[in-house]
Amino acid sequence: MKDLPKTGFAERLSAQAEAKRAMLAKFKPKPTVQAETLESRAEARARELEAVRAARAAAREEARRKAEEEMEAEMALKRELRKERKALTKAEQKAKRDARYAARKARQR
Repeated sequence: MKDLPKTGFAERLSAQAEAKRAMLAKFKPKPTVQAETLESRAEARARELEAVRAARAAAREEARRKAEEEMEAEMALKRELRKERKALTKAEQKAKRDARYAARKARQR
């Protein structure tokens, strides 16, 4: 083991003060260099949030547009079916009317 030299009270006090100064220097705030275009966390978060909101709005708009297209296709199909039913009904009515006229003419003869 190494034999430490005998030091006096004044030397121990100065060593203690020096150690205390060194310890305090470690906790002192250090000057920082900041980039000129550094954006704050709040600004970055707001930008990201806006991007997410825009993406969600675009997805909602796309879903609404697809739903409208499907509804329009369904309505067009219903219109076609209704037109066919009307055409058949008109044909049936015409056939009945022609049959009545033919029956009337047959009775008149």
